[in-house]
Order: sequence, then structure tokens, then C-alpha cells
Amino acid sequence: MLFRWDWLRPVLTAPIVPTLGPVHPHALTVDLFEDIRTAAATDRYFLYYDKDRRWSSEKDETVLADAVVHRPGHTLIPTLSNRGRGTVKVFAYGHQVDVLGQAAELAGKLAAEHGVPGARVVRPLGPEATPADGVRIQLQDFAVRRCDAPGGPVRPFTEWPATVRDTFEPYAKTMAADGLSFLHTQILAGRCGPVLTAALDGRVVGAIGPMEIRPDAIGHRQLLPQYFAVLPEARGNGLGRRLWRAAMHWGQAHGAHYQLLQTEVGGASDQLCQAEGLTSLGFVRTQTV
Repeated sequence: MLFRWDWLRPVLTAPIVPTLGPVHPHALTVDLFEDIRTAAATDRYFLYYDKDRRWSSEKDETVLADAVVHRPGHTLIPTLSNRGRGTVKVFAYGHQVDVLGQAAELAGKLAAEHGVPGARVVRPLGPEATPADGVRIQLQDFAVRRCDAPGGPVRPFTEWPATVRDTFEPYAKTMAADGLSFLHTQILAGRCGPVLTAALDGRVVGAIGPMEIRPDAIGHRQLLPQYFAVLPEARGNGLGRRLWRAAMHWGQAHGAHYQLLQTEVGGASDQLCQAEGLTSLGFVRTQTV
């Protein structure tokens, strides 16, 4: 075993694990870190509870196990992604003032060794932090409150008339930057769960999905993250909130225990989740080296 929990646990300010992303605090154990290290020994190997399994047959990010720095008070875990031209990321866990400098130095060194142009440092921060930017990790616990159906012009994509369904493609192209074009290809191929959509005047103007539930590392049912976007000209009508509440109703009705989300600090989704009573578990800041 490489990782010592008595060294690692005190520096885990936010529940984020390299190559896996955010995890529920109840699943945050030394076994997760050992799993990602073990997976690195097998090229492009997916852990059975990795949420990215639904989109690909090969994992594009792996831990550089030989370069891990694990000491009392700080741990640096580098990963290599093959996406695009390639990126090295170093996850910097620790409270020392020089931990970011050490992580940046390691990221630059490993990027040069692996011949990739990207080098980044990922810094988890606790929920008490108040960063001006970065990503907030938010928890929706379905045991805390009832999630009622919101009503209004929101329903599963397949339940709209064909004339409305045909408008999803132009909507998806407009919102391609939010991943909706990719989602559209998955819908056409029948490779994803239900997608909830909002329509006005006979055309799709918003969507959230796919709606899928999978067990986490300890068997709890997690509602997986969704693509979520409303056309700019349709905003201000409460459709985003209706779509969100419809998704939460679907998750609760289908037996999900929780959902984890990552939202840009201060963004529209961040403000929505905070207004809806989600719990902030911490933050993640990423800087380019």
C-alpha cells in the first residue's frame, strides 16, 4: 500500500480524487486512492464505479504512480491525460505555504518528460474558503427533503410530439459549448438515459440529462451529473429552475441517494444550486503552470 490514511486524511480539504473527480464524503477512503494507483498499472483501465465509463470504453486520464509525492503534511498526485495534445495535472493536497510551488515544479517537469504541452496544478479548498473563482463541489442529499415535480412545459424528450423533438438538433447546435451536441448524438444512438426537456412555442429551449443512476464505490446510488442548458433568449422564465427540479424529482423517484455537482463559482448554476439548498463540500481551483 502506497498511501497512508493518517498522512492523507488531514489534508483532504475537499472530497475530490484524481481521475475520479468529486466523491461523496462517506466514500472518501484510502481505498479510493489505492484504487486509482492500481488502475494506473493497467493501460486505460476503468474502475467499476468510475462515472466516466458511460461515455467511453477507454480511460483517458491515469495516475503517474511513480511520481507521487506522499509525506506527512502534504501529498502530490500527478495524472496524465491523453485528451487533445495531452495534459499533466498535479493534485496538491497540503497546508504548507510552498505546496503549490512544489506542485507547479512537478507538473512542469512531468509535462516535459511526457512531451505534452499542458501542465496544471489542481488545488482543493475546504467549504470555509471564499474563492473568487474556481469550481464549487455541491451535494444534493435526497434524504433531506422531498423533491416535488415542478409542472410546466417540462417532460422527457421522447414524450414530446415529433414536431417538437425535431427542434432538439438546432437547439443542441446552439448550445454545443455546453455539451448538448454531444448529448444529441448519444440520444440518436440510444446510448444514454432519459433527457428532460423544456419547450416553448413548439420548440425545445432547454434540456437536462441524461438521467442515470449508478452505485458509487460503497454501493450507494448516485444520480450522475447531467448536461444542462437553456437558450439565452428563453432565460428569465424560470425554465432552468423547472428543469433542475424535474431532474431532482426524477432522481428521488428512481431511488437515488444523492447527486454531486461541480459549478463555476458565481455562475448561474452555482447560484441556482445554492438557492435550492445544496450543501457546499468545498472548492477546486486549477491554475496553468
